[in-house]
Amino acid sequence: MLTFALAVFFLIITPGPGVLSTAGVGAGFGGRAGLRYVSGLFLGTNLVGLAVISGLAALVLADDRIRALLFLLSFAYLLYLAVRIAFAQSRLAFIERSDPPGLTGGVLLQIMNPKAYAVNTALYTGFGFLPDSYWTEVLLKFLIMNTIWVPIHLLWLWAGIKVNQLDLSPRTHSIINKAMAASMMTVVALAALELT
Repeated sequence: MLTFALAVFFLIITPGPGVLSTAGVGAGFGGRAGLRYVSGLFLGTNLVGLAVISGLAALVLADDRIRALLFLLSFAYLLYLAVRIAFAQSRLAFIERSDPPGLTGGVLLQIMNPKAYAVNTALYTGFGFLPDSYWTEVLLKFLIMNTIWVPIHLLWLWAGIKVNQLDLSPRTHSIINKAMAASMMTVVALAALELT
């Protein structure tokens, strides 16, 4: 069980679309918006977990066309989020009144996030510790994952909020937002290379 918990920690804390966008939303839009977004990510990641446990994810992702479509949707949504984070608090007319991504945005990201499926599949199908009681093991894994998932995402959100609270020049703040957005897109590009 300890091996499983360590795997959860390292798979979740490493930069992926979820934690990077969490920090970006915190830096670009503040704590209240960030908490709504993290709540959506939480719901979304657990929906993905249920899809993996039930076999629905394997059934759907077995079709290369559906997998490619989900990847394209994920890429487009992450690009959209990256642009919003990169230009948060800017004076560009088409972005200035933009609402931060909220609960729905977090759910959508996780449902379309290839890393969410990969992590959930690896964790729910691997690292067995109760071979004679599958459902007890799944329930314990669910509890362990969420116990680790929540503080990690709140830590990334806090880091983003702290960046937002620093007395930085608008130019420096803009550079940080753009760096976070570029990091998100780098993760997506690496995932795309992995799929090809």
